[in-house]
Amino acid sequence: MSKRQPPATAAVPSLPNINTSRPRAGTFERPGSVRINVQGAFIVDDDTPGSPPRQHSDTKDIRLPYHKTQVSHIAVDIGGSLAKLVYFSRDPNGNGGKLNFKNFETERINDLIDFMDRLMNGSESVLLPEQDESTKEEIKRKRRRDGLHVMATGGGAHKFYDKLKDRLGVEIYREDEMECLIVGLDFFVTEIPEEVFTYSEADPMQFAESRAAIYPYLLVNIGSGVSMIKVSGPQQFERIGGSSLGGGTLWGLLSLLTEASSFDEMLGMAEHGDNTAVDMLVGDIYGTDYGRIGLKSTTIASSFGKVFKKSHEDPNSIANKSNAVTDGNTSESIPPTTAVDRRKRFRQEDISRSLLYAISNNIGQIAYLQAQHHNLEHIYFGGSFIRGHHQTMNTLSYAIKFWSKGTKKAYFLRHEGYLGSVGAFLRTQPMRGWGRRYSTGEADREAGFRPTMGKGEKKKEAA
Repeated sequence: MSKRQPPATAAVPSLPNINTSRPRAGTFERPGSVRINVQGAFIVDDDTPGSPPRQHSDTKDIRLPYHKTQVSHIAVDIGGSLAKLVYFSRDPNGNGGKLNFKNFETERINDLIDFMDRLMNGSESVLLPEQDESTKEEIKRKRRRDGLHVMATGGGAHKFYDKLKDRLGVEIYREDEMECLIVGLDFFVTEIPEEVFTYSEADPMQFAESRAAIYPYLLVNIGSGVSMIKVSGPQQFERIGGSSLGGGTLWGLLSLLTEASSFDEMLGMAEHGDNTAVDMLVGDIYGTDYGRIGLKSTTIASSFGKVFKKSHEDPNSIANKSNAVTDGNTSESIPPTTAVDRRKRFRQEDISRSLLYAISNNIGQIAYLQAQHHNLEHIYFGGSFIRGHHQTMNTLSYAIKFWSKGTKKAYFLRHEGYLGSVGAFLRTQPMRGWGRRYSTGEADREAGFRPTMGKGEKKKEAA
């Protein structure tokens, strides 16, 4: 992967003119108004020269070498399984700053709020349980005076609204989830170099070339569930389908079937698994390829198709031997009768890989069918389910290529799990000139309209 060198910082230019043909920055209108300068933005790799050290290793930060103004807000996308946080930090040497990314399991919402609390004003201004009420209120008043606020999206922005506001003592602005996804994706596609890529085992991580016309496209956002969104232009989008079988399904089933305690641990198990130990393949049925209809012998014919047969008919299995019963001089092997006994017959790694393939293949085929029906060539996959996991990306890519006969491509992002939170981060600046062709709907807002869900109908805002 090529490494982008940081621009020279000896002569830092002023912010670009917001009326240029391809504007790069805009003005925030909410508290703590600030302009984000994305000129020269690049993704920080671990060995990028001149970059400040990264605090977190889960997702690579984005360096903004020419932005020097303090940002007075942080953004969070709280989903059913994970909460994704985005915030800006200034470089201690004065060389711009960077966007930082961090996630938390939603069930540990207090850990997220504690971290946000520490970000607000530094450790000296953290709200602690043992502090008296007057101290807490003074910290909250100072934060409000400084214009600190939180941009929140996702279901948890509503579910945890009161808790966030009470604990942090700042205004919480709730933004529409689908709008934030689109704003975030448009930003990554148009403003961040080496963000979007294609993937295959033979040719991993090939960065996509920039395209002048990015619309229309299909966004397949895979979180706890799956949403498929047709995007026809800035603020013109429609949720055209989805599936309840997503990341939450994989997480939930593997929590029952394995001893893994985290999603990353489950993906690690899948990395070392062999799905052919539990999946029934075309070769298991035909003994060879089924060339007439284009199926290789290694194609999965039935996910988990071998489980019933192996756990009930294999007399040499460990589980069956442990259940042997002796009647006089005769020993008879009795099939295992409990789920625990049956699971002993299969490696957790093999189960993990099989289920990962099953869910990924299902999502890939549905995505293809939606793209085909709506005549969409470009398909972007986002959401925390992917996490840069090569087996997941390869499965989704193969599904799109196989079903479309090579006419469509699957695209991935290096910050795939942060589309919503980045979109919320950007939604705090509804002024002309941000992003690509008003991708956040600034023109509509200035005209007195508010974008709506669905096909982009416009309604007058209430006075």
